[in-house]
This record gives sequence, structure tokens and C-alpha cells, in this order.
Amino acid sequence: MTEREKLEKRLEQLKSELENVKGEKCEVWTRVMGYHRPVSEFNRGKKSEFKERVYFKEDVALKRL
Repeated sequence: MTEREKLEKRLEQLKSELENVKGEKCEVWTRVMGYHRPVSEFNRGKKSEFKERVYFKEDVALKRL
């Protein structure tokens, strides 16, 4: 069996395992206007704004100095 065939077989095994993975819902909270709220309770506009946020990365900013 070639290395490619082994990898394809392993990939199929992992895909079948992934179908059986069960998790639980995770609630995301964020700070809005000075207090914390769950994102799930935002209106459509606020949810859209939340998805468009760009997060500050200190290491990236330090490299630009």
C-alpha cells in the first residue's frame, strides 16, 4: 500500500469519527456599552457588527514599530 493510500484511508477513518462527535453549545459573552451580554441575545445588526470585529494582536503591532 502506498503512502497516499494510507493517508486516504486514515482520512476516511477520521471523517467517520468526526460524524459521531457530539458537543454542547457554548455561550459567548462580550462587553457592550460598559456591561457584559451574551451574543445570542443581540439583534441582527449587533450580531453582524460582532462578526466583523477585528481583534488587536500585540505581537503583530510590536513588529510594526
